[in-house]
Amino acid sequence: MACDELAVYARGMKRILLAGVIAFALTGAAPRGPEIHTEDVTRFYAVYDAAGGTPTATQIQQDYLDKGTAGLAEFARLRRFSGERIAAAIAERPTLYADARRCAAVLPAVKTRLAPMLAKLGTLYPAAIFPPVTVAVGRGRTAGTANASGVMVGLESLCAVDYFNPDMEERFVHLIGHEYVHVQQPGAQVEDPNETVLRAAVMEGGAEFIGELMTGSVSYINLHEWARGREAEVERAFVAEQDQTALKSRWIYNGRGTAEWPGDLGYWVGYRIVKAYYQQARDKQAAVRDIIKMRDPKAFLAQSGWRPGMRLD
Repeated sequence: MACDELAVYARGMKRILLAGVIAFALTGAAPRGPEIHTEDVTRFYAVYDAAGGTPTATQIQQDYLDKGTAGLAEFARLRRFSGERIAAAIAERPTLYADARRCAAVLPAVKTRLAPMLAKLGTLYPAAIFPPVTVAVGRGRTAGTANASGVMVGLESLCAVDYFNPDMEERFVHLIGHEYVHVQQPGAQVEDPNETVLRAAVMEGGAEFIGELMTGSVSYINLHEWARGREAEVERAFVAEQDQTALKSRWIYNGRGTAEWPGDLGYWVGYRIVKAYYQQARDKQAAVRDIIKMRDPKAFLAQSGWRPGMRLD
C-alpha cells in the first residue's frame, strides 16, 4: 500500500473508531453493529415512479443522488456514476430497473438477518470494524463493493446476477457477508492493476470462506456446483497461470463466463486454498486473522498445504 493510500485508510479507520467512542459516550454501551441503509432504494423508486419509469438525468441527480446517504455518495464516487449515467443506463436497459423492484421486497428480511451474521464476524475476528452497509441503485455495473467506509450493494445489479443463489434473500445475505470481509482486509483497500491471479484469488477466496463461516454459504455457489469432479484439472491449470495478471485473465473479474468455463473461477480456487489453510491450523481464530491480514500470497499458499485436487471436508 502506498503512503498516500495508507494515510487515507488510516483516516477512515480513525473516523470509524471515533464514531464508536462517541456512541459509547452517549449511550454508555458499545455499538451493537453496523447501520444498515436501504432508504436510497426507496427514494430512487419514488423518483422513478414519479417520472413514469423514465426519470431525467437532472431528476436522478437532484432528487436521488444529491439527497442520498453517505454510503450512496461513496458508491457513486467509487463506481463513477451520476444522474446522467444512471439515466443512460435506464434508457439502455429498462427491464433491469423494472425487475429490480422484486429484490427490494426482500430487504427488510435481509436487514433482520445481518445483525446476528455480523455479530458472528466479531466472534471470529475480534478486531473487526463495523462501518455501514448501504443498498442503493447504481448504473447496472456493480453488485457489491467495499472499503473502510463500508459495504455498498447495487440492488439492480445483484438482482440480475441469476447465477448466484436463486433465493433472492440468500443472495443478498451471502454477498454482503463476502463484502464485509473485504472491509476487514487491508489488502482489499487498494485496487492494483498488476495484481496476480494468485493474490486476487486468495483475497477473494478469503472473503468467500470467512463469509461462509458467518452466513453458512458462499456467494459463488454456482462455481462449487460446476467444479465438482473437476477439482484436479481446474486447479492444475490455476497453478500454471497463478503469476499472470488478474485483470483480463480467465480466472477472476471476468463476469459470467461460459458453460465450459464459468467466470471468476479464481474465487473458487482461492476459497479452497484458504479452507486448506484454516483446516490445518490448530488455532482457528489465529487462522482467521492470518486470512484477513494476508500480505504474501506465495507464503500463504505454501503454508496452507493445499495441492491441486486435494479433498477438503
